[in-house]
Amino acid sequence: MRGSQHSGFDVAIVGAGILGLAHALAAAKAGKRVVVIDRDPRANGASIRNFGFITVTGQERGESWALAMRTRDVWAAIAPEAGIAVEQRGLIVTLRHPEAIPVAEAFLETEMGEGCEWLGAAEFRGRHGEIAARNALGALVSPHELRVESRTALPKLVAWLKAAHDVAFLTETAVHSVVPPRIETSRGPVHAETAIICPGDDFASLFPDRVAAYRPRRCRLSMTRLASPGFRLPATVMSDLSLGRYAGYAALPQAETLRGRLAIDQAAHLANGVHLIAVQSADGSLVVGDSHHYDDLPAPFAPAEAEACILDEFQRATGIRPPPVLERWVGTYAVAEGRNYFVDAPSDDVRLVMVTGGNGASTGFGIAEKTIADLFGCRAGVAQ
Repeated sequence: MRGSQHSGFDVAIVGAGILGLAHALAAAKAGKRVVVIDRDPRANGASIRNFGFITVTGQERGESWALAMRTRDVWAAIAPEAGIAVEQRGLIVTLRHPEAIPVAEAFLETEMGEGCEWLGAAEFRGRHGEIAARNALGALVSPHELRVESRTALPKLVAWLKAAHDVAFLTETAVHSVVPPRIETSRGPVHAETAIICPGDDFASLFPDRVAAYRPRRCRLSMTRLASPGFRLPATVMSDLSLGRYAGYAALPQAETLRGRLAIDQAAHLANGVHLIAVQSADGSLVVGDSHHYDDLPAPFAPAEAEACILDEFQRATGIRPPPVLERWVGTYAVAEGRNYFVDAPSDDVRLVMVTGGNGASTGFGIAEKTIADLFGCRAGVAQ
């Protein structure tokens, strides 16, 4: 494809991260001829520098939660077709502060708590004693979540989109301007009737004034891969800190008291934006994180204190001494106050889509279906 002129596409998607791939799938299912353009040979940013955890429980109440439920369903449907292994199912939020229990109880009373359950201390130890710390008061358990290995899932998703949906990919290609039906690139023009731009945390390359209107910043996270603990986690594990951070819990009135307690007990953790997610890979190793530091351009230097707080919370929450660190990395993603994503329309035939809540893998397929419905007036999966 290099050096040639490309034509005949209905949709050009700029960006081959998870959000761009989600839009490629939704457009292809709507019967559109799709090309995905990306400056890198493969996804290498936030889309692979994460847990691969498709989070439902704890997403912000309302639209974000509904988008996560829909996205989880899409992942469940396409994973076997694309050869993507679902490594884990479900979520266990292990709790040790008395102030966390009313938050869990209030959550279970909402529509978001459907299918979830509370395990008291004795039942928690009876079912999942391997991750029940001595001071565990119980656990909130959800069946909704899925976990994939991001660094291998995305290449498999690309291969499947090519083979099963005839999606074309133009990689190592910079996009200079988007004015459908002509998209100017470093390898010549691409012709497509519409364009969807999924720039990740690139705020400057395309439509910078449109992006700036949403006042995005960046969040830097720190993560680790630990050696196998010698047993399988029964599900993804989170902890008290998550109840104070994830909006689906944190917006509940009962969470205010918990946050006050955490501010006293774990000030360093909160200062580094630490909460716990621990997932397990096929080889038994654990991906454990993460921290959050915000700036217009966060420095690439991750403080050692942040990693220490992450590993400390892992031990506090599970009672397990952290295994040796095998890998450590940082990633950045876009954030914007008061919104988890936005879809902007620079023109009738262009959409600019950015996830600004760090939950692209968890909500992206749902967002993409809405974008395609808006552009073409059809439900995703139904060709016109």
